[in-house]
Amino acid sequence: MHQTLEKVTADVVERSRESRAAYLARIDAAVENGPHRGKLACGNLAHGFAACSSEEKNDLAQTQKANVGIISAYNDMLSAHEPYKDFPALIKQAVREAGGVAQFAGAVPAMCDGVTQGQPGMELSLFSRDVIALSTAIGLSHNMFDAALYLGVCDKIVPGLLIGALTFGHLPAVFVPAGPMPSGLPNKEKVRIRQLYAEGKVGRQELLESESQSYHSPGTCTFYGTANSNQMMVEIMGLHLPGSSFVNPYTPLRDELTKAAAKQVLKFTALGDDFRPIAHVIDEKAILNALIGLLATGGSTNHTIHLIAIARAAGIIINWDDFDRLSKVVPLLTKIYPNGSADVNHFHAAGGMGVLIAELLRSGLLHGDVLTIGDQRGMAQYSQEPKLNDGVLQWQEGPGTSQDEAVIGSVAKPFAAGGGLHVMHGNLGRGVSKISAVAEQHQVVTAPAVVFDDQDEVVAAFKRGELEKDCIVVLRFQGPKANGMPELHKLTPPLGVLQDRGFKVALITDGRMSGASGKVPSAIHMCPECLDGGPLAKVRDGDIIVMNTQTGEVNVQVDQAEFDAREVVANRAKDHHYGMGRELFGAFRAYASSAESGATNLFFVD
Repeated sequence: MHQTLEKVTADVVERSRESRAAYLARIDAAVENGPHRGKLACGNLAHGFAACSSEEKNDLAQTQKANVGIISAYNDMLSAHEPYKDFPALIKQAVREAGGVAQFAGAVPAMCDGVTQGQPGMELSLFSRDVIALSTAIGLSHNMFDAALYLGVCDKIVPGLLIGALTFGHLPAVFVPAGPMPSGLPNKEKVRIRQLYAEGKVGRQELLESESQSYHSPGTCTFYGTANSNQMMVEIMGLHLPGSSFVNPYTPLRDELTKAAAKQVLKFTALGDDFRPIAHVIDEKAILNALIGLLATGGSTNHTIHLIAIARAAGIIINWDDFDRLSKVVPLLTKIYPNGSADVNHFHAAGGMGVLIAELLRSGLLHGDVLTIGDQRGMAQYSQEPKLNDGVLQWQEGPGTSQDEAVIGSVAKPFAAGGGLHVMHGNLGRGVSKISAVAEQHQVVTAPAVVFDDQDEVVAAFKRGELEKDCIVVLRFQGPKANGMPELHKLTPPLGVLQDRGFKVALITDGRMSGASGKVPSAIHMCPECLDGGPLAKVRDGDIIVMNTQTGEVNVQVDQAEFDAREVVANRAKDHHYGMGRELFGAFRAYASSAESGATNLFFVD
């Protein structure tokens, strides 16, 4: 085991000692002998199985057969979740064949950041994670279940499901992926058309045609943003069946994996002799494995927020310094867009998760001694890959090493020595920066600030030609308390155009960038946020800022006494508190914690 990983693990265990013990005590108190439905009054139980068949009613009236609750994020507007429409029937049949009962316990909302990007609805996106956690709790609150299956893929949905699942940590849990859509228009071509549109060189029709060729069928978007980072993390934490994350939907293998997941969770209920509640699967080592996977693959910066919230749901306290320390020793092992030209289908074909996990284990950069939902103990089985042999699902040893070294590297020959995720610090506060997709010559920028309080103002200034210069765009009042912390991916094309024209450009904000944030250097999630009096709210047009993403330093070159004496400007984000449902989320904004503590107001955050 690498010394730094050992040290970080020991620090997290010690830091979490009291909160983890309190969490496990609550979980142990919830674990009672026999199915929980056996504690229900007859009227309660009758309501719980009223819609079931006679056979299922008889089974549920007894305590010998397990009942599996299905929590699903299905809707048919989201391409990633559309395949889930068929999963409940497959799951119910598989569970019945394995000697149990399955009920659809509840649905959770699922919004698409791709649809809402740059729109008012994006200001609900981050808080939808907590709504999903709450909805998961409502679905499971009927106390009818011995285990649960969670169906979700995209950005806030998997973190929300995980937080909800950990709240019901006494139940065994298996997460069931839907898989990515087949590859469409190459990502480089998509970016080229977007930048041409930003410059006014192609029209809306050409842009729509390009986007439609990229996002063209059921399944997850194929770039490596937050959605596919979710799938990687869930598998490397041991909550997916080995090798199942990136199998395309509507294929025989995908259907068999769904059935296998349904049968798998039955093995781990309290009715058997191999009880594996999710509270025991997700421990400090599993959380750090997810963090390591994120760094090794150049995954989404959104998880510097989500993983902290997920961990706290399990009584585990991690922080940005843990990301920073591990980023210095975990090399970048994949080139998937936006870090490269390949997509997740290419990654899967090159050996995918099996090769990645095997390489990290060989190098002492992953905890192997963890509990998973696989048949064997430990992570070693996750180097295997599922295959259909004469229609029978089997796992066989994967290739072990990369089948395409342009997509998956090795610790001996990484794409970068570090994970490329740095904590930014200085007199402008603390934030994070992802540089795995930023060319080395763009990683240090010194330039005057151009200050905005709305992303639409940035785009308008670009169109007017006012940003045709070296500049660092400072976008304020984008934190969770100000306006819900929307992603700011709308800024990627115009800033990319400026960079391509030879200007030194960067972005500093207390907001988020997309999980697909790429070649333009940025310092994001800046804390304290401007609404809490963060120093970013004191920056003025023309202030010289030095941003060094290699060393993690971000400073404004203004006399400190003068800077401290400046007044914090007034927030204009109140214009963003109404319309498209935003008025309903006032309490979420008011009580949100900082980005560094998960940007949440759920009960487990101090």
